[in-house]
Amino acid sequence: MTEKPKIAASTPIAVDLTAGTEIWFCTCGHSVSQPFCDGSHKGTGFTPLAHTPDVSGEAWLCQCKQSNNLPFCDGSHSSI
Repeated sequence: MTEKPKIAASTPIAVDLTAGTEIWFCTCGHSVSQPFCDGSHKGTGFTPLAHTPDVSGEAWLCQCKQSNNLPFCDGSHSSI
């Protein structure tokens, strides 16, 4: 059985991203620094997702970990 991520929240979170600045998105759902990785995935099959935005500004990042467009919210939380 494949381990499923923990649902950190059932709604996305708005964050300000800076163009060219890499972020590490939490894919396991256990990070206390949601939606960013804090290393809580260690010992699991999860790895954080590196993302470097092309433009600066507000972005809505997924916290349910079900999006098909990680790290961005695609509305998948509405079916949870």
